[in-house]
Amino acid sequence: MSIHILLTGASRGIGAAIRESLGGLPDVRVVGQATRAADAQTIACDFADPDAPARLWGEALERLDGRIDVLINNAGIFEATPIGLPDAEWRAGWERTLQVNLLAATDLCRGAVLHWQERKAGGRIVNVASRAAHRGDSPDHWHYAASKAGLLAATKTIARAYARQDILAFAVCPGFTMNGPAEEYMASRGGDRLLADIPLGRVAMPEEVAEAVRFLALEAPASMTGAVIDINGASYVR
Repeated sequence: MSIHILLTGASRGIGAAIRESLGGLPDVRVVGQATRAADAQTIACDFADPDAPARLWGEALERLDGRIDVLINNAGIFEATPIGLPDAEWRAGWERTLQVNLLAATDLCRGAVLHWQERKAGGRIVNVASRAAHRGDSPDHWHYAASKAGLLAATKTIARAYARQDILAFAVCPGFTMNGPAEEYMASRGGDRLLADIPLGRVAMPEEVAEAVRFLALEAPASMTGAVIDINGASYVR
């Protein structure tokens, strides 16, 4: 029987690499989500809309013949919200980031758990969090760090609560990950200053993160439920 997977944030970067790692596997069917769909296998859905996760879940179920076995939450935004903004703009930045990065993901997790309980079948959740969940982020990104820390805590809670029902939950915490042309990406992130904070001496590649996600989604033993895999060149310890 084929494994049916719903993957959010599937259009670029880590999400595109995850899709590539799963796409060529036999007996695996993937439905992706992106803000703008680029192909017939991707559902257009903007998580800034609080009702979007429920619509996505319903449409993905239809496309996957009423069964989803694995949920991979990868969608997220990284937008600056400096503390000097006016109060209304500060709060709006927090609300948008928490909605997209945390609430949409946990709404989908809830849908997945209820789906598997109704079917009396197990399933797997893989949440892509961030190094920021461990060590925080820049002064302009309190909200981003908080959203990813919340996603990490939700993952562990799901793992503890539903393991006996064979509902497993895992997280991956990437650090800086190459997203686009190397020179442009490095310049946008501070170049040598960024690398000085990474003991490995380089940023992660999307394919490295995708490999960890693929393993957790398809192969990780059940006893690993609740596990967090860090992919950041040991930079979270600094």
